[in-house]
Amino acid sequence: MWEVLSKEISYLLEKDVKLIRQAFELASKAHEDQKRLSGEPYITHLVEVAKILAQLKLDSTTIAAALLHDVLEDTQVKEADLQKEFGEEIVFLVKGATKISKLPYQAGKSNIENFRKLLLAMAEDIRVVLIKIADRLHNIRTIKYHKPADQRRICQKTMEIYTPLASRLGMGNIKSELEDLCFPVLHPNEYKWLLKQIGHKYEDRIEYLKKVEPILAKELKKENINILQLDFRAKHHWSLYKKLQKYDMDFSKIYDLVAFRIIVPAVTDCYGALGVIHKLWKPLPGRIKDFIATPKPNGYQSLHTTVFCIDGIITEFQIRTIQMHKESETGVAAHWARDEAGKKDLPKSPHFKKLAWVEQLRDWQKENHGSRAFLESLRIDFFKDRIFVFTPKGDVIDLPEGATTVDFAYRIHSELGDQCVGAKINDKLVALNEQLQNGDVVDILIQKNKKPSRDWLKFVKTSEAKRRIKQALGLAKSPKPNASKKFQLKLKVSDRTGMVKDIGNIFSRNKTNIDSLNTQRTKEDIFILIDFFTQNKQSLKSITSQLKKTKGVVEITSLPLD
Repeated sequence: MWEVLSKEISYLLEKDVKLIRQAFELASKAHEDQKRLSGEPYITHLVEVAKILAQLKLDSTTIAAALLHDVLEDTQVKEADLQKEFGEEIVFLVKGATKISKLPYQAGKSNIENFRKLLLAMAEDIRVVLIKIADRLHNIRTIKYHKPADQRRICQKTMEIYTPLASRLGMGNIKSELEDLCFPVLHPNEYKWLLKQIGHKYEDRIEYLKKVEPILAKELKKENINILQLDFRAKHHWSLYKKLQKYDMDFSKIYDLVAFRIIVPAVTDCYGALGVIHKLWKPLPGRIKDFIATPKPNGYQSLHTTVFCIDGIITEFQIRTIQMHKESETGVAAHWARDEAGKKDLPKSPHFKKLAWVEQLRDWQKENHGSRAFLESLRIDFFKDRIFVFTPKGDVIDLPEGATTVDFAYRIHSELGDQCVGAKINDKLVALNEQLQNGDVVDILIQKNKKPSRDWLKFVKTSEAKRRIKQALGLAKSPKPNASKKFQLKLKVSDRTGMVKDIGNIFSRNKTNIDSLNTQRTKEDIFILIDFFTQNKQSLKSITSQLKKTKGVVEITSLPLD
């Protein structure tokens, strides 16, 4: 078994190999009487887990901990003895993996503590989770040795916990393999149907792309673009099935069943190759995705374009550098290959800034004393599909799908969120509960010294926004019962730049909070609807009087809403 593992760790220094050999020998001795369900010695599982991590080019400490990750739980080895032989860091990783292994799980339940403890372990040291993901991958590879009911239970847990984690860490290969191995266990009929459908489709698609390849290679060479790799990527089974569900199981709408993948040396070559493709074939409108300028939250970078290729057949191309390619397959683990192995401050290096969401987990743990609250915020903020929107200055903001303009404001700064009264999306005034779409440019309109509205809690999506709103409302003095009345002013206005800002300033001077601000348009007229609370009619008169004097305000109607 050692010979098998030693080939995988040839990239490490001699002292690192020695550490792993030491861990292998202890694990072999500690587990010598134990067998897997397959009948194989238990050490085979530990070696396979270590191999998975070695293939990711992880450091010797992580690989040694992987070999030892079951010794405290399943053998007579004591923690003190382990620490004496291997030191504090390896013991820390082994204990972290052991804690996660002991978590109870029942299929169909919310598994709140599993999510919570697993992710908190990640926030402390990501390597603990990498060990558990590798452990899970080998267990799923050998799932056939379990009883059918156990297979379903294990695969359900994998799909609920481990595949989202692998995805969030950018480990595309492992995520896809876990999904594809669980698919036939959890959905056997759907899996069989899909295999029948795609057999000839894959073959036909590859034959077609083989015709495209020489034409593209010739044009890229003509433009002096060096090609490191030109190949085809078949869509994984589970990913394909999920995409088909979005399109009523219509294969004609799946353009990336087999996609063309182009790997080049530099970022400039990526854009050069994109230009060559668009020169050859007309791009499909709205199907160009620049994940280089705007990476996905897990760090994924690539250019995607879909074109009307030879004979008008719609074809997807993916273009990236070799480093982007490595990171798309191994994610966060790819950075160990570029940094000094075992470096303790590695998670604080620039490569890990893109994973700042991990650090948020610690803060949430302090504030979310209830496990259910933690899980709900987690599901929305981390495991939901992501969108990318822009500030007026062009900064990219990452939010969960379904996020609103208020979520955007609070992501920028708590004061901006508290004081927002309206928003513009792509220069168009919208309601605060407007949901954002990929690529939107968002500009927040504010009223100074304003407090947020309790109604916002009904539509904001991120836990960050909910938390900030509740904090601000908790600090605000509670109004006396029936002390304030709610009014609406309906302003007929001309289309003038700065109108909303001027309105906000009037309310600020009168120390009155705007609860909501919306616009209505007819063919002939523009209306601004302002809901607000005030304690006396004098304040209402003062606001109305000042609004009448505002340039562009044509007519004002006042309505009590209480």
